[in-house]
Amino acid sequence: MPRFLVFLVLTLVLLSTSCISTKKLSYLQEDKASIDSIVEVHRLNKPYRIQIGDLLSIRVKALDQDIVGMFNPIDEGNANATGEERMYYDGFSVDEHGNIRVPTLGEVNVMGYTVEEIREQIEERLLSEYFKQEANIFVTVKLAGIRYTTIGEIGAGSNVLYKERVTIMEAIANAGGISDVGNREDVKILRQYPHGEEVHHIDLTNLDAVKSEYYYIQPNDLIIVDPLPQKSLGSGTTGLESFRTIATVVSLLSTSILLFTRL
Repeated sequence: MPRFLVFLVLTLVLLSTSCISTKKLSYLQEDKASIDSIVEVHRLNKPYRIQIGDLLSIRVKALDQDIVGMFNPIDEGNANATGEERMYYDGFSVDEHGNIRVPTLGEVNVMGYTVEEIREQIEERLLSEYFKQEANIFVTVKLAGIRYTTIGEIGAGSNVLYKERVTIMEAIANAGGISDVGNREDVKILRQYPHGEEVHHIDLTNLDAVKSEYYYIQPNDLIIVDPLPQKSLGSGTTGLESFRTIATVVSLLSTSILLFTRL
């Protein structure tokens, strides 16, 4: 009987420390004390500023499209390319000096500017150097998708979402989601800045994550999801898996002890 009690206590202790609780697996959990509160999602008020390596889509339109055709690059050698491939060939990549090369206009510095500021800059140059107001030119400047990379306990790889704003939840879902042994409480974001790279942390199990300034990802973000201790222990993610593992270990130990005591 004492042996049975020892086995039972040992099993319960190991189960409580080895299996992964639903609290660690659930996203954006509400605080029980404020479950009726209204959650205000704080969107980033600061517009994104272009950095080295970004890819821009720039198009110029006018009443007479023929007169602006030279400003709209079309790589006829890759006419069958679609989506990201098309943007690779036709987009404007920001070089190490923060410049892009626009047909006829030449090099345009875009480093640190917003897409709206770049649009105004290009439009102003076109009106002063090539067209008159009567041409009614219309310039659009957009980021050619938000590119980001995921590694760790998440679908690893490079991804592109063709939206102006992307939340970290959308980015993770697009990458295939976080595995059962991924640490949702401390997701790391490696973000590029003009002065270098910084690592930021966000707890995706807490509803307050939507208020974080890192809830919306930026181009070239690296999202890192570390494993929980249960992965290295190999004890299973559910109580049943953990019980089977523990039962097997205890059974082997008991058998070994009985064999040694009989010698």
